[in-house]
Amino acid sequence: MALDGTVISCMAWELNHALAGGKINKIAQPEKDELMLTIKNNRKQYRLLVSASASLPLVYLTDQNKTGPMTAPNFCMLLRKHIGSGRILRIWQPGMERILNMEIEHLNELGDICRKLLIIELMGKHSNIIFCQEDGMILDSIKHVSAQVSSVREVLPGRMYFIPETQHKYDPQTITEEEFFSSVCQKPMPLSKAIYTTLTGISPLIAEELCHRSNLESDQSANSFQEIEQIHLFHTLKRMMEDLETHAFMPNIVYDGKVPLEYAAFLLTQYQDMHTETYDTMSEVLERYYAEKNTITRIRQKSSDLRRIVQTALDRSRKKYDLQKKQLKDTEKRDKFRIYGELLNTYGYEAVPGSRELSAVNYYTGETVKIPLDPTLTAQENAKKYFDRYGKLKRTYEALEHLIKETKEEIQHLESISTALDIALNEEDLVQVKEELTQYGYIRRKYTGKRVKITSKPFHYLSSDGYDIYVGKNNYQNEELTFKFATGNDWWFHAKGAPGSHVIVKAGQGLPPDRTFEEAARLAAWYSSHRGADKVEVDYVEKKQVKKVNGGKPGFVIYHTNYSMVIDSDISGIRQIKEK
Repeated sequence: MALDGTVISCMAWELNHALAGGKINKIAQPEKDELMLTIKNNRKQYRLLVSASASLPLVYLTDQNKTGPMTAPNFCMLLRKHIGSGRILRIWQPGMERILNMEIEHLNELGDICRKLLIIELMGKHSNIIFCQEDGMILDSIKHVSAQVSSVREVLPGRMYFIPETQHKYDPQTITEEEFFSSVCQKPMPLSKAIYTTLTGISPLIAEELCHRSNLESDQSANSFQEIEQIHLFHTLKRMMEDLETHAFMPNIVYDGKVPLEYAAFLLTQYQDMHTETYDTMSEVLERYYAEKNTITRIRQKSSDLRRIVQTALDRSRKKYDLQKKQLKDTEKRDKFRIYGELLNTYGYEAVPGSRELSAVNYYTGETVKIPLDPTLTAQENAKKYFDRYGKLKRTYEALEHLIKETKEEIQHLESISTALDIALNEEDLVQVKEELTQYGYIRRKYTGKRVKITSKPFHYLSSDGYDIYVGKNNYQNEELTFKFATGNDWWFHAKGAPGSHVIVKAGQGLPPDRTFEEAARLAAWYSSHRGADKVEVDYVEKKQVKKVNGGKPGFVIYHTNYSMVIDSDISGIRQIKEK
């Protein structure tokens, strides 16, 4: 997950191909560190989003419009004045730097043709958008950097622009074999680190990819490899650089299940076991990747309060469960006290007044036992004392059995709610979870006079054989899917012994093929607490065999005569039908 030199190279080629020769029609500054340029070229309109955000610098073409404030900032006004109707001549990347240069031609106040440079630096917290004269003199920048902020380079009007060289790095496009061996291959550090700390524009992700393509251990010291292995690594790097020069890009996103994991301009062989989606443009990749990442981040933030409530209740219930189990263990000696009482009633006449113990034969086992006595009490009084202790422990045992069952069910219920929070993809999905927590007393209900509006629906998938598969997102949806939506001959799936979703396969009149069963099982595995595991045991049975637990929590069921299969939780190839 890095906007490195390889991604910038792909983006430069893509933008130059789409925008070179185009006319800038509109310039907006929606955020203090963001520009939106509208460009017309070849009878098409393009929107270029440029962000110099310290946390998320980006540049890509998008269909989504972002409007600026009513009063444009000074930097935006300056751009409008100079290049508001300018024509983009070319867009290029200097070397392998994380920089895009946009050369723009425009007419000045006298009608003479002039050229300007819009320089987009995508360097993490040092990201910036700098507007320069053709000779490199800075006219303005979206972020001003004074000498007090940076001793390396000032970015202020009137200063000359240059690319700061804070570390001596080699350009991977021009590095020679001798330079590669003497720099990268002689460092006493992990190979992948030696690569990305020595070569410009190579991120840790691409360094790992180079190691993987070369069949070399990335965590092994760079100076420990043999010459033939070093030569192989150098040639692997050169082949990647040749792909850059010939624009043999394949923009893609690697998914871990449904979660976007990494993106790159080339296929990542190190993730060949995961699902990879390829796209026509890097703009699509960046927009899709960060939109999905932002969705996951936002829903995590929205659900943080609910997660805290669930986790607090879970911790309390687990502590209570452990204490109750310990107390139950203490009642295991209750039968011993009953036997002591019975033996004292039988052999008490042998006890000498004032003695501290009595030896008697246990007629249940034939063994001789020594019964402790209170010397101040008679044998009959000692017997009564042991019977009283037995009765108390028996009552404690019976009460604890019931309490432990309740506490275990509460833990299972809270774990199922926690899994529902992991499954939730938007705010609508959280509404039902919050309602369940409120109904069971974990959240105090606020009476507003309005009914809670439920708009969330179960996931809907279509198997490779055309069968509809439905997945509940929470306990209420599980309950409704199983007992109101599914019919008797539909098939029901659930991860064995784990909180998770009910999965329903609409069987129709015939028996679904094996492939549909496997896909439904994968969905049950993914939408459970075993998400991401390589092997998950999944139970499946005809829906008519599934019964609701009397007085049980929503979504809790019992079933018998079920089938089971062990399967992975990879659902990348299963088609999802989006809710309308």
